[in-house]
Amino acid sequence: MLDDDHTRSLPDRVRADCRRVMATPTHVAFDEAGLDRLADRLLVMPEPDDPPERLTGEPGADDATLTLVLALASINFGSGYHDVVRKRPGLSGARTMAANLRDYVSWTGPLTAGRLGSMTTVDTSQIFGQDLDGGALEELMSHFAIALVDLGRFLDDQGGSARAWLGGIEPDAAAVADSLTGMPYFRDVEQLDGRAVAFHKRAQLAAADLARAGVALTGLDRLTAFADNLVPHVLRVSGALTLDPLLAADIDAGRLLEPGGRAEIELRAAAVVGTDALVDRLARLGRRLPDMTVDAMLWTDGQRPEVKAVPRPRARSVFY
Repeated sequence: MLDDDHTRSLPDRVRADCRRVMATPTHVAFDEAGLDRLADRLLVMPEPDDPPERLTGEPGADDATLTLVLALASINFGSGYHDVVRKRPGLSGARTMAANLRDYVSWTGPLTAGRLGSMTTVDTSQIFGQDLDGGALEELMSHFAIALVDLGRFLDDQGGSARAWLGGIEPDAAAVADSLTGMPYFRDVEQLDGRAVAFHKRAQLAAADLARAGVALTGLDRLTAFADNLVPHVLRVSGALTLDPLLAADIDAGRLLEPGGRAEIELRAAAVVGTDALVDRLARLGRRLPDMTVDAMLWTDGQRPEVKAVPRPRARSVFY
């Protein structure tokens, strides 16, 4: 079954699918007391000015900036490879890749649909400073090249530029995210027990990042959490999410999870449903925040040394 129910908005589809998964999970479970404790901690946590792994360009809505934001969103995946990528000193894998792409643009000029559409794996290996090793790094660089070529072709089809694309769709976060799912690596839908489970992590995050870069979008408060591997990790370390012993042992041993497998789907679904639960708890405590802000707070919490010291779940996926 494809994710083709467009009678509901993209965020509504994500929420419904993730709630269905979490109605009968086999690998994970929420701890209600743990969620309460985490909500109490978030209640006094300041909103982050810029979430630590957010990959936006500089504020401003010129076409070069918008294209860079979309390019950064297009390659904002690969956390399952970050144990092997060459990182800049003091930077995570994601921030390393973003810094390398920004440097490339500053040295060679703005990205265009034509430049993006001609990217090769050799180009991405040079841009992102990774070896073509015949293994994991080359695989990631190949994925990056495909993602950037897809973006170039997408922009060509949408009028030739990011501004032309945005001018042709409703200025709503869900509509922007939905449009981006026309690219395969943004079409973040898995299959579980014969039914689609939509996450659309990077499509929704790209909409949020475009808004942060100066695009006036409505409906940002309706976006879901951006379901990756860090939010469920923070839920687990905080005591808000428990894992079955075999899954916990695999994660703690650094073993890769199967992308699109039941355990990985349940963890990502828990990120969406758990963030919704925290939003509801915070509202009852008198602090009303959208999911994207609570997601950013959880991301920030995930940078604490004691959280980073615990192995997080990893899968070699093109979706996060």
